[in-house]
Amino acid sequence: MERRLAAILFADIVGFSRLVEASEAATIAAMRTRHSTIVEPLVSTHKGRVVKLIGDGVLLEFASAVGAVECGIELQTALIAANGDLPDDKKIIYRIGISLGDVVVQNDDLFGEGVNIAARLQQIAEPGTVFVSEAVFSQARGKGDFHFDDIGVKDLKNISQTVRVFRVRRGQQNSATAASSVHSKITIAVLPFANVSGDPEQGYFSDGITEDIITDLSKISALDVLSRHTAFAFRDRTNSVSQIAQRLKVSYLLEGSVRRSGGRIRISAQLVDAVGDTHIWAERYDRDLQDVFEIQDELSKAIVAALRVKLLPTERRALEFRSTYDSEAYRLYLMGRRYFVLRGVRNYQIALRFCSRALEVDPSYARAWALSALCLSYLHQSGRATDSGLDAAQQATILDPTLAEAHAAMGRILAERGEFEAALCAHEESRRLEPDSFDVHHNFGITYLELGRHEDSLQHFEEAARLLESDHSSLNLLALAQRSLGRNDEFTTTTYRALERIEREIAARPDNANALAHGALAWARLGDNERALEWADRALIIEPDDLTDQYNLACAMAQAGEREKALSLLESCLPKMPAEFGRWLANDLDLEPLRNHKRYRSLTISIEQRLALSLQNAIPAQSPNIPSL
Repeated sequence: MERRLAAILFADIVGFSRLVEASEAATIAAMRTRHSTIVEPLVSTHKGRVVKLIGDGVLLEFASAVGAVECGIELQTALIAANGDLPDDKKIIYRIGISLGDVVVQNDDLFGEGVNIAARLQQIAEPGTVFVSEAVFSQARGKGDFHFDDIGVKDLKNISQTVRVFRVRRGQQNSATAASSVHSKITIAVLPFANVSGDPEQGYFSDGITEDIITDLSKISALDVLSRHTAFAFRDRTNSVSQIAQRLKVSYLLEGSVRRSGGRIRISAQLVDAVGDTHIWAERYDRDLQDVFEIQDELSKAIVAALRVKLLPTERRALEFRSTYDSEAYRLYLMGRRYFVLRGVRNYQIALRFCSRALEVDPSYARAWALSALCLSYLHQSGRATDSGLDAAQQATILDPTLAEAHAAMGRILAERGEFEAALCAHEESRRLEPDSFDVHHNFGITYLELGRHEDSLQHFEEAARLLESDHSSLNLLALAQRSLGRNDEFTTTTYRALERIEREIAARPDNANALAHGALAWARLGDNERALEWADRALIIEPDDLTDQYNLACAMAQAGEREKALSLLESCLPKMPAEFGRWLANDLDLEPLRNHKRYRSLTISIEQRLALSLQNAIPAQSPNIPSL
């Protein structure tokens, strides 16, 4: 037997059985996500190794007691932050115990008193804390930004000798102050402006105002503005301003409210110094609705003045430029955007109708053209539109060459036409213009996946899923890419993550056939064929004519071993879909069980013939020149 001295960290989830009973899929998905995105990276950073997973716990080994303590503290900070504003009964909270002692090594596994003490310390630790033994305290004290609270000598279960136990806590430095000291830019978060109109349906408008303010402030080089995803996690906040600032590690917070009534709008805003927890600027704007853009301009400039930031000439011009100055067109666009993010053919059609109305009001509204292009692109792929959206995307980029979503739409449309070199250029431009855009990353990822560049698609799908917390399609596509690369553990974890979001969406909107179809595919991938078939039946009853849903359900049936059902669905949808969709089939591992079936081969031959004819007749798109900024 090999023996060695090691620092052992044992972490375990509080109340795991209760969480699983409430929602098995969501809990397992959350646990897997925390392990892959938080635990493993931090362990690697502190030169440790994951010994093994034990049910809902994890056993880690470190060569240094200081490294184990530092990792333990950072794990708790990150794990607690990952809960966001979830209700208390749904939060995943860990206890952590750390010991230093002799361990026995056997086939990379560890045994011995050091392991046992760490496990017992974890059991007596308070939720969200780190408890260490006296041996760890002796080695780590005075060697890091942490302090130890002596909580006395304890009798630990099945440990013959008593152990003096210490609780570890981070140093007293304010996290917002620490963050500002390492950033050369001023860090600021824009919290979701509250809808105080008395009408919950007006929430889309206050969200739109918030997003536009984030976009405006992001144009200023001296500011480091947190992304929409991070800020919107505090929509229903119960924390104080200082608590939120500490969690987000920012120096300033902007909060406010929007009241829209008839032709009037009232926007209240206040800028808070998070370090001193004091208001440094506040204003209320009570104007006609048509003045909403003027309010946004004044608000952004007032924040800049309060922060004593100097605007560059190009930044001043960028703040003053609006895609439209018509409040009715703006309202219609925001309503269309609300439906677009819900996904599915029906919602794309509704979003497109709102965009059409917005363009009737203001034909030069670039954002409405860009959203129209995205809707048409998706509808074209599902066989519901003959227009691919190319003209709309070109119009958007001509009207506003700096509009990221216009280039994102152009990239997808060009990719579907087979013009991949031009498509990738458009995607790169969209990312340069707005690196924190869901549309940018989601569409970039799809193009890479269509090209068979699975490794390149991973970061884009992961980022898209992070930026839009309700999105499940990016996670299903991410899982497909991971499976194509042979990363089976990551594939399973991501599928659980997708399923968690899908279940949440279906609970809110039971008639969302798109979510049901994606859910059926997720269940089939995880091997729960009975549930996959049940969800597939529901999706087809609710939306029997959605070709994209039929394709996803065909993938689900293939994965569930229902080859005849899968082939029947493919025979129903593929002939009605654009010939260009044939490129997707070659890279879709979900259809692997069908590859050798004669009905599938007959389908692919037909699609290849249609695609060849389509390419012969295609006219290359004329992308507008992109002026230097």
